[in-house]
Amino acid sequence: MVNLRGRSFLTLKDFTAREIIYLLDLAAEYKDKKKKGIAHDTLRGKNIALIFEKTSTRTRCSFEVAAHDLGMGTTYLDPSGSQIGKKESIADTARVLGRMFEGIEYRGFEQSIVEELAKHAGVPVWNGLTNEYHPTQMLADMLTIREHFGHLEGIKLTYMGDARYNMGNSLMIACAKLGMHFTACTSKEYFPDITLVTQCMEYAKQSGATITLTEDVDAGTKGANVIYTDVWVSMGEPESVWAERIRKLSPYKVTKDVMKNAGKNAIFLHCLPAFHDLKTKIGKEQGEKYNFTELEVTDEVFESKQSLVFDEAENRMHTIKAVIAATLGA
Repeated sequence: MVNLRGRSFLTLKDFTAREIIYLLDLAAEYKDKKKKGIAHDTLRGKNIALIFEKTSTRTRCSFEVAAHDLGMGTTYLDPSGSQIGKKESIADTARVLGRMFEGIEYRGFEQSIVEELAKHAGVPVWNGLTNEYHPTQMLADMLTIREHFGHLEGIKLTYMGDARYNMGNSLMIACAKLGMHFTACTSKEYFPDITLVTQCMEYAKQSGATITLTEDVDAGTKGANVIYTDVWVSMGEPESVWAERIRKLSPYKVTKDVMKNAGKNAIFLHCLPAFHDLKTKIGKEQGEKYNFTELEVTDEVFESKQSLVFDEAENRMHTIKAVIAATLGA
């Protein structure tokens, strides 16, 4: 029996394959109940705090709807709604919120912040995204892949783009833990940190996974079950990085040819939002400045039948619900 009560959810490095699968199974159970209209408000009377130093559509909505379905109340603290790290230390903020709430979500910058919150809060703390890791997104991704293929072990996943930060790191960890074959297909200066690669290779020895780093698009995407990408410039990064990222990462755009090379049964995933057209303020501004109409993925691929990005987005809510319920003991 897996028991995660009282545990924080900061990075998948802290969880075994069995525990990760347990969370996926619980998410699938909650998803089925929601689709059937079966109430599951077993945490009525409890409350959670949502700290967002980086704003988000999917993460905020996922936590709020998940908590509501479980019968819980939520308090949202946006970048101007908390004194964390400004007038009040992270440790003091954690100790205050831990007295008022049963759980705390943090979405923001350095991993050290969410780690310190967890150290002092006395209640479970959940990582909604840091610069280094994005574990709740991983559960949604893995659930989506399992729903489509019926299994995870042996699945070949290729991540294209900037693999140095939260998405590349977390996908590599998840694949290594779950017996999947991970490939980072990008320019070598955008490979994941070698220390984390080495750690994931140790996980892979136990699970049968493999880790591959390559600059070769044809080799890196050939026969992949899943092609995954993310935006090339993350929230909070300076304007000055756009030109270099576009120049270095354009060869790793997900196109129709990439998907064809992967195979007709391959799926496309993206954690969103995506620059697949110019229908956003930033996309329009940067497109006019750097002369592009689509960036990390073409609109043709994004809108294709192989794209499961909106199934993936929905699964954020079901998997986050599982994390809340499992760690609070629903």
